[in-house]
Amino acid sequence: MKKKLNMAALIMVLMLPLSFQAQESDLGNWLIYIGNKKLNSKWNIHNEVQYRNYNAVGDLEQLLLRTGLGYNINEKNNVLLGYGYILSENYIGDTDEKISINEHRIFQQFTTKQSVGKVGLSHRYRFEQRFVEDDFKMRFRYFLGIKIPLQYKEDGDSPLYVSAYNEIFLNTESSVFDRNRVYGGLGYTFSKQLRLELGYMNQFFETSGRDQINIIAFVNF
Repeated sequence: MKKKLNMAALIMVLMLPLSFQAQESDLGNWLIYIGNKKLNSKWNIHNEVQYRNYNAVGDLEQLLLRTGLGYNINEKNNVLLGYGYILSENYIGDTDEKISINEHRIFQQFTTKQSVGKVGLSHRYRFEQRFVEDDFKMRFRYFLGIKIPLQYKEDGDSPLYVSAYNEIFLNTESSVFDRNRVYGGLGYTFSKQLRLELGYMNQFFETSGRDQINIIAFVNF
C-alpha cells in the first residue's frame, strides 16, 4: 500500500507542469521516453522519443525519435550505433510563423559507468553525423551524469534518488562550441523495469539560453 501511495504521489508531481495553461513563456517542457530492450547478455536495442515544447505543452519545438543497437563489452561499458530523426519547428524571427526543419542523424557512442561509494557516475561519448536538410554537419558530445540515492532499505534498494548531469556539444566546424546542458532532477525507481524523473534543465548557447522542465520515463523490457 505504501509503495502504491508513493507511486501516486510521484505521478501527481510529474503531471504538475502539464496543468498550467499553455502561454508564451521562456520556460519550455520536454516529455521524454527512454527505452531499452535487452536481447541477451551482450546485445540490446535502444529506443527514445522526446516531445519538446516551447511552453508548458502544445507549442512544438522539436520531435526527436532515436534508436540504436548496443553491445555490452562488460557490465560497465557499452558501445552503440544509432539513428535519429529530428523534426524542428523554428520560429521565423520575432513573428508567429514557423518553419519545419528535418534532420536525419547517425551516431556512435561509448558509455562507461563507475561507482564512488553509493554515488553512481556515467560518462557518455557520442559522435554525430547530421544531415540537416541540404547541409551536412558533425558534432561531438560529452555527457557526465551523477546519481545519488536518498533512501536506504534493509534489502539494499534505494528507490528515491537525485540525478544531475552536464553535457557539452562541440562542432567540428569553425564555430566549435554548440551548446551546453546542465540538469538536476528527482527520480523514483518503481521496479527494474520502470523509473521516472522530474527535473530542471538549462541549455545555453553562445549568445542565448533557455530553461526546460523535463519529465523522463526510463523503461526496460
